[in-house]
Amino acid sequence: MVKSAPSQMVEPLEHAMKDGGKRIRPALTLLAGKLHRYNLKVLIPMAAGVELLHTATLIHDDTIDDAYLRRGKDSIKQRWGNSNAVLLGDYLFATSAGFVAETRNIRVIKLFAQTLMTICTGEIEESLYAFNKSRDLYFQTIGNKTASLFAAATESGAVLSQAPEEAIQSLNDYGYNLGISFQIVDDILDFVGQKETLGKPVTNDLTQGVFTLPVILLLERPDSDEARRIKQAIEGDKAAATKVIVEAVHSSSVLEECYGIAEGFSARARSALEQLPRNTVYDSLAELAGYVTERKS
Repeated sequence: MVKSAPSQMVEPLEHAMKDGGKRIRPALTLLAGKLHRYNLKVLIPMAAGVELLHTATLIHDDTIDDAYLRRGKDSIKQRWGNSNAVLLGDYLFATSAGFVAETRNIRVIKLFAQTLMTICTGEIEESLYAFNKSRDLYFQTIGNKTASLFAAATESGAVLSQAPEEAIQSLNDYGYNLGISFQIVDDILDFVGQKETLGKPVTNDLTQGVFTLPVILLLERPDSDEARRIKQAIEGDKAAATKVIVEAVHSSSVLEECYGIAEGFSARARSALEQLPRNTVYDSLAELAGYVTERKS
């Protein structure tokens, strides 16, 4: 893919793709596809399309959020500028669609298009509702931005393996709940992780006015000292509120509560697998549901 790109795009593409994260989403496509008719001729292009779509969304996210670091190195926008980052993200969106089209499966092509629209909807929601204090909107947004791609990864693998409809729905449910759990842990790590471990700036969401679950849980306790401090901070200098919010979160029990909620979604993901045959693939998917709540990056 990189070798066939225009020469002026090779360096930023290599930068974007090298050391590229955990590769959980393409792994989900391949695992889901192995439960039934394992056809790598269509599964590999689909898995590649899923990963490239994810990478493209990260490049655009970093441009919107003005993030300087991604996966432990300069973000694309930091090194090549905002305009080039947007265009490179667009190029990867188109390339990912090309890979998905190689499957020649209308259902997964439509699924891919719908997932891209859903991700964009989540990004717009997050941008329009800065300093949102609603738990419902939080789950709606991360469902659109994160969980939809996890669900598409598992559903597409199931469809391409010619799985029965019941199994396809089970794997969609598994992927969606896994994605919600994954994002909640990401939001916890934004408060407790280290920049070197996460590969991106910590508290980046807060600086953009994005209230994630730890903050929302605190604000649901209107009479608590932490909630009062946060409200006073954001009513004043919002840029200076980040330090106040971080201290309030750390002095409370909300991070433990968030882990409990994440574990609940992981349990739902494992429950969604109950209709599937017991084999090594089932075991891997079940273990992955446990991993997402234990990871440190």
